[in-house]
Amino acid sequence: MDIASFLSTLEDAARSMDWLSFVGLTSGLLCVWLLIRENIWTFPIGLLYAVVSVVVMLNARLYADTLLNVYYVVMNAYGWYFWLYRGERSTDDELLITHMPRHLTATIGSLVVLGTLVMGWWFDTRTDADLAYWDSATTTMSFAAMWMSARKYIENWVVWLVVDAIATVMYFYKNIPFYGLLYGIYLAMAFWGWRAWRKSMSPVSASA
Repeated sequence: MDIASFLSTLEDAARSMDWLSFVGLTSGLLCVWLLIRENIWTFPIGLLYAVVSVVVMLNARLYADTLLNVYYVVMNAYGWYFWLYRGERSTDDELLITHMPRHLTATIGSLVVLGTLVMGWWFDTRTDADLAYWDSATTTMSFAAMWMSARKYIENWVVWLVVDAIATVMYFYKNIPFYGLLYGIYLAMAFWGWRAWRKSMSPVSASA
């Protein structure tokens, strides 16, 4: 797709964009910006984004992404609770950013690979899903990244970088340009988030 075709597609989508797409675009950007700033309002805004995205992805027959956004609803509620009441805290009672323990990294990585293969096979053979394995890969990685965000592990941003790169291409391919644009912006925001969280980590945590 050349630039002229892309702009034309974006213009057509803008004319037909319903209020759900607009809410999804704006709430999605806002919740990531709030996460970068370590603001707990990222979770209620994320809940709104997830509910809207369930409808959008279901209409696009991206069933793994539909399942992912149902999971986002649950994990935003969990993250909201965890940031308020649990986790390692500083003297001013703020939840600290930490590195994910190495044994958890290996476990989560294995679960992502296994989950991608199983979910991709099921959607590919049992449903009319499109891009079943790519969709499943971004879904399982997002499962992990969202949980890591809720626990405030800095590595969540590395996983989001990979997810956002794949999802940007996938959504443009599926002719969902506003979500493609959204995830393209997410790609830059994930790098920004990693740098911001790294800067705000305690010296002990950063050197771990």
